Amino acid sequence: MFPETRWSAILAARSADPAERERAFERIAAAYWKPVYKYIRAKWNKSRDDAEDLTQEFFARVVEKDFLAAYQPEKARLRTFLRTCVDAMVQNQHRAAHAQKRGGEAVTLSLDFEMAEGELARSGLPSPERLDEFFEKEWVRNVFGLAVERLRQTCRERGKATQFQIFARYDLDEGDSKSSYGELAREFGIASTDVTNYLAWARREFRRITLDLLRDLTANEDEFRREARSLLGVELPERRE
Repeated sequence: MFPETRWSAILAARSADPAERERAFERIAAAYWKPVYKYIRAKWNKSRDDAEDLTQEFFARVVEKDFLAAYQPEKARLRTFLRTCVDAMVQNQHRAAHAQKRGGEAVTLSLDFEMAEGELARSGLPSPERLDEFFEKEWVRNVFGLAVERLRQTCRERGKATQFQIFARYDLDEGDSKSSYGELAREFGIASTDVTNYLAWARREFRRITLDLLRDLTANEDEFRREARSLLGVELPERRE
C-alpha cells in the first residue's frame, strides 16, 4: 500500500549536505513551478516575461532564503504555504533592482514556460474568486502529469509499452469517442481479458507512483495521508512499525 520509506524532499531540503539540498530542491520545483507560474499570471496580472522572472526569483528564494525552514505541516499543506510565500514576494518585489543585486550567482531553473503558456491558453485564466481553487487544481494536475511521465518511463524500461498505450487511450483520453475494451483488444491484437489485466496493472502502478510522489512532497505521515485522501480519494491503512 505504501511507497518505500525514504527521506522526503521537504526534509532533505533542510539537510546540511548541499548536494542533498539541491536534489530536494529540484524535486520540489518540478512539482510546483507550473502552478506558481500560472498563479502569478492569473492573480497578479503579470505579463509573460514578468511572470517568468518572478517564478525564477521565487524558487531562487526557496533555496537562498531557506523558505522551507519555516514550513510547519501541522498548520497548513505545503502548497498553501508556498502560495502564501508567492503572494508575499510579489507584493514586496522590486524585481529589476533585486535581480541586479543578486548578480551572476542567481539560481536559474530550466523551465518550459512555452508549455505552461499553451496550457493557460487552453484553460483560460480564472476569475478572481477562484484563484485559490485554481492554484490547487494546477498543483494536482502537475503532480498527476509527473506521475504519468514516470509511468511512461517505467513501462518503457519494463517492456510494457502496450500497457501504457492502453492506459493512455482509455484513462487519459479526454475525447468524446473513447474506445471500448473490445475495440482496444482488436486494435492491439490482444484478448479483451488482456485489456482488463493491462489496465489493472497500469492503474496500480500509477497509484503507486502518485503515492511515491506525495511521500516525497510531504513532511510527515499526517500530511501524506491528507494529500493521498485529497488526490486519490483513499483512506490508507495505518503504517505498522
